[in-house]
Amino acid sequence: MTELQKNASPSGRDQTIQIVVFKLGEEEYGIPIEQIKEVVITPAITRMPQTSSYVKGVANIRGNVIAILDLQEKFDLMASTQSQESKSNFTLVIESDNYKMGILVSEVPNTLSIASSNIENSVLTGDLQSDQGYITGIVKLEKRLIIMIDIFKVISENEPSQVLKKTLEV
Repeated sequence: MTELQKNASPSGRDQTIQIVVFKLGEEEYGIPIEQIKEVVITPAITRMPQTSSYVKGVANIRGNVIAILDLQEKFDLMASTQSQESKSNFTLVIESDNYKMGILVSEVPNTLSIASSNIENSVLTGDLQSDQGYITGIVKLEKRLIIMIDIFKVISENEPSQVLKKTLEV
């Protein structure tokens, strides 16, 4: 059961949930608001050796050194010839009990309240769900489709500890 399904009301009425919406490439992505600690202007990023190419390095945000990730590169959405670093003006700070990280975004993300009935889960069957278990649903709003992701599942199990370990050594 996904986090979005857990929020559905047992009485059958729609539950309203809040998501943070941001663009990667030309597509809109959403993350449940409880997975985002804050949004900051992207600080100076220090490259880390021997990390995946989408791990842009580490940055000091409010006294915490955190790994900075480029999901646009991880998801292979690099359609633009313009350098992503020059466009990534904001960082979504993600925090869990296990680690902290920042996600680069080019525009100020917005918060959206949606009804749970606007989330389509039936498209997430077969290969799509097994290969990309971080996609939790598709939000349907008039002329918009927003891909919902669980940010903690985006990174494979061994990557967060590797990134965090390297971050803590700085």
